[in-house]
Amino acid sequence: MLCYNVLRTVISIKIVKNLLKKYKVRPSKRFGQNFLIDRNVLRKIITTADLRSKDVILEVGPGTGILTQGLAGKVKEVIAIEKDPKMVKILQETTKNLKNVKIIQGDILKLNTVNCRAITRSEATGSKNYKLKTTNYKLVANLPYYIVSPVIRKFLESNYPPKLMILMTQKEVAQRIIAKPPNMSLLAVSVQFYAKPEIVSYISKKSFWPQPKVDSAILKITPEKNQQRPDLCGLFFRIVRAGFSQPRKQLINNLARLRQGFGGQAKISETDRQKIENWLLKNKIRPSQRAETLSVQEWLKLTKTFNFT
Repeated sequence: MLCYNVLRTVISIKIVKNLLKKYKVRPSKRFGQNFLIDRNVLRKIITTADLRSKDVILEVGPGTGILTQGLAGKVKEVIAIEKDPKMVKILQETTKNLKNVKIIQGDILKLNTVNCRAITRSEATGSKNYKLKTTNYKLVANLPYYIVSPVIRKFLESNYPPKLMILMTQKEVAQRIIAKPPNMSLLAVSVQFYAKPEIVSYISKKSFWPQPKVDSAILKITPEKNQQRPDLCGLFFRIVRAGFSQPRKQLINNLARLRQGFGGQAKISETDRQKIENWLLKNKIRPSQRAETLSVQEWLKLTKTFNFT
């Protein structure tokens, strides 16, 4: 059962401030440290994660351990990854009675999640290796906007992606991820190529301390099983990146630069330009369209019919 009595204590602003003061920690803008203080948001995250007793949760950015406690009361194991060494000490205190919580100090973008250094209860630094022994795990994270894209790509592109991702991030970033034509972006295409993203709920900036300048959102990302052919990924993203290289320009102009990357000359010939135009028209895409107007399926059609090598 979820330990609501514990959560009511730790989630108060006073307790959070006292913990930070005790360990001489000041909230860091660099690490995007805005701590959750709203129990309703906490419950919403836990409900959205659809937790089961056998679940393994990889939590990124656990902060003071508020969400960690709620997760640990529901699942088999929580692996909490925290970059700030001072916050690790706070985590050790707030989760000391939770035997199913493993704490890892490190940068999620630099860690091999299959072989991480875990921190024992009595240590300030890691001394043993911890291996994620299951490929059947869920990711829960509170992410600053500047690492949202690389974190999502890291896990969705891995050989063992999570079966579900629940992210708290800036409202604007979440809206960009779930966008549809004609408002697509490289970020939206990258996520939707691998998974189905949806905004579950918006979160007021008042739900955090210190209060950020903008509202946030709870984003649910469900990886699609066997969604795409692995052999198409490299070419797919090469074409998409070329298409979005200058978003305000027409596709015919952006994709002409792509031709250079496959052995073409510095200056695109009229013949090559005509080939690209025919390629677009064959897929029922107007050469004058912009990248933001194309769906993931249309990018896939372009990839499967690409023949300029």
